[in-house]
Amino acid sequence: MTSVAYAAVERTAASLGETFLATVDARGDAPAILDADLSVVMSWREYGEQARRVAAGLTALRVRSGDTVGLLLTNRPEFHVADAGALLCGATPFSMYNTSAPEQLAHLIADAGCRVVITESSLVDGLLAAHSYGGTDVEHIFVVDGPEAGLWFELLASGDPAAPPAAVEPDGLATLIYTSGTTGPPKGVQLTHDNVLAMIGDVAGLLGVEADHRAISYLPMAHVAERICTHYLPMVVGFAVVCCPRAGDVIGLLRQVRPQLFFSPPRLWEKLQAAVAPALADGAGGAAVRRQLGMDRLHAALTGAAPCPPGVTEFFGSIGISLREVYGLSETTGVVTLTPLDGVRIGTVGPPVPSAEVRIADDGELLVRGRLLMAGYRNLREATAEAIDADGWLHTGDVGRIDDDGYLRIVDRKKELIINDAGKNMSPANIEARLKESSALIGQACVIGDGRPYNVALIVVEAEIAGTYSSPAELRAEVQAGVDRANARLARVERIKRFTVLTEEWLPDSEVLTPTMKLKRRGIAENYAAEIDALYATGATR
Repeated sequence: MTSVAYAAVERTAASLGETFLATVDARGDAPAILDADLSVVMSWREYGEQARRVAAGLTALRVRSGDTVGLLLTNRPEFHVADAGALLCGATPFSMYNTSAPEQLAHLIADAGCRVVITESSLVDGLLAAHSYGGTDVEHIFVVDGPEAGLWFELLASGDPAAPPAAVEPDGLATLIYTSGTTGPPKGVQLTHDNVLAMIGDVAGLLGVEADHRAISYLPMAHVAERICTHYLPMVVGFAVVCCPRAGDVIGLLRQVRPQLFFSPPRLWEKLQAAVAPALADGAGGAAVRRQLGMDRLHAALTGAAPCPPGVTEFFGSIGISLREVYGLSETTGVVTLTPLDGVRIGTVGPPVPSAEVRIADDGELLVRGRLLMAGYRNLREATAEAIDADGWLHTGDVGRIDDDGYLRIVDRKKELIINDAGKNMSPANIEARLKESSALIGQACVIGDGRPYNVALIVVEAEIAGTYSSPAELRAEVQAGVDRANARLARVERIKRFTVLTEEWLPDSEVLTPTMKLKRRGIAENYAAEIDALYATGATR
């Protein structure tokens, strides 16, 4: 079989600001930003005018190239205007998670060193509380809505909107992405204009999106994947973005928008699969199910940020949706590999994009270098040197394999491999995927077994499906059946010997899940220490 080789799309603009203004000129009065009710908030021309006004206002406040501008906003039109405006004045805009505690906000603001923060009325209190922790130099807070929006309107009215955009070198910082790691305080990943433009040049054509398409913005803009799909890509391609401030509304909005581009971590794809499984059981065809989901116009169906269970990819393929996995890190501008539209291979994440060079180290760790590689962690020289070796290779922490056709398979996190008390190495992610595939009732699973004699699991059931069972015993029996089906597909040493059923939902950006719904294994171990100990206690039952 012929190896896959992607070709990059050349971009001549030196900065994102130049790219954005070129798209504004090309798209003119075409819709750019829509509200959740699908009313057009801004055309591209209006989007450009508003962004120029923000740039002029920030310049009047002496915000210069290299300065940072903090954004604490939901998925709303003002985010796009504020971010683009900051780019046009040469500043470095960065987003903060809206669910962050005041102490966490204080850390981000101090680390970024920003004097200006743009927020909204529902998030002001947390931002103000962050000041009590000290160490921040914020001089200006602009609130884009409610009774406090006067200063925002003054910002839009100040300065000279006709002024040309600030000159920015390709190695100037375009944004900071604060990684939502499973342990420790977040690190500020510094991405340059060249990083982002290289990424766009690699993936814009591969995704098949066009100027008359639509995408829904609903995930936190502090995450690199959402920035790519519904902010940076539209800046180049010129397609419209529908703002969805409440992520929980996205399933219903899909049916209204019928987007051509849609990205989600695997968890939402699992929920969508569960939602339409009854229709398929009743004999509905793939076309009808796609219409029911609002995906009958979908050109690019993407998943990433966590391993996608093979059964999910197979299911969507069976109804005519090619679910394409993307692998990347914040440190690689969100992309390393991308599955081709007509080349989905279950369990792989596709071949490398042109700007990424990959290799597997002797211990199995995936190494990456190239134009997509970050400029380093902000204010963390030692951490940067630890992550990127002397030859420019980023040590990803992921264990991977590359097949003869260049497709990458992620085996597990290097530091999350289970090594039992007999010295056997196992992938918890692989075991967890088998569990979730084995029963629609199993929503989340966390496998424990490091340094232990056997593996156990904490299993979170799907609330909607759990409610259909008449008793806890009946529900547990179905979970048991699912575990048995999963064990049949696992090596003996990998099998789950005992498990505990949990009925409380694990929520994103909590002690147990990151904002992109990756397991926080340390947090889970601490929160469920008693349950785990009970599973290993002498005489414990299955």
